[in-house]
Amino acid sequence: MKSRLIELSVENSIALLTINNPPLNILSHALLLELKDNIKKLKADKRVRVIIITGKGKFFGAGADIKELSTLKTKKDGKKFVKEGQAILNLIESLGKPVIAVINGPCIGGSNELAMACHLRIASDEAWFSQPEINLGLIPGFGGTQRLPRLIGKARAMEIILTGGKITALDAFAIGLVNKVVKGERLIEEAKALAENIGSKGILSIKACLEAVNIGIDMSLKKGLDKEARLFGRLCETEDKEEGISAFIEKRVPRFKDK
Repeated sequence: MKSRLIELSVENSIALLTINNPPLNILSHALLLELKDNIKKLKADKRVRVIIITGKGKFFGAGADIKELSTLKTKKDGKKFVKEGQAILNLIESLGKPVIAVINGPCIGGSNELAMACHLRIASDEAWFSQPEINLGLIPGFGGTQRLPRLIGKARAMEIILTGGKITALDAFAIGLVNKVVKGERLIEEAKALAENIGSKGILSIKACLEAVNIGIDMSLKKGLDKEARLFGRLCETEDKEEGISAFIEKRVPRFKDK
């Protein structure tokens, strides 16, 4: 299935979303709306257990459309613009299905914020990362000032945001911005292998893990532990938990039914 700015395919319970806005895969308003529509469809699609987002060509994405940014002249317009972008990235983060960003090339500004909203990130060894908004007299507006320090720590995030400079894929791995760096020709292969591994688990425990981490990270430790305990208790009443324990004892691969 193809659309104008996003290509979508589903195979073996893995959805592949490819941003196709050549040559730089700019996150235009139209592209973001199309991305939102596709994410909503995939959320409802019971075939899909894991989603991969990547870019077509040499760029993962060069961020927001500068021409669109130039039209923002008032506080109201600016706030509306970023709130819409934040809502779409929040939808990805809270989807209830794992989303893997496969970063095939430069990952700049809003495109890096999109990658950070995904749950895991695999980068090509030729990729690089930047939050250059300060060079435009702006700040990251699609969650960069919030997700980046949560991922890599306040001091590192401050340096990246305040300088607007580039960091290599290997540096991004070293500071925890990406989970893995691989040769570009192996990128999709590695991502699909990871997606298949995750997708083989029970969807109930996958959702619970995502919920525990995504919600718990903004709670106090005590409240986060209480949240974890409730989710653990809920899973103890599922058929998948019984199957998982039985399979472990019987030294076989579990056959989860998502019940």
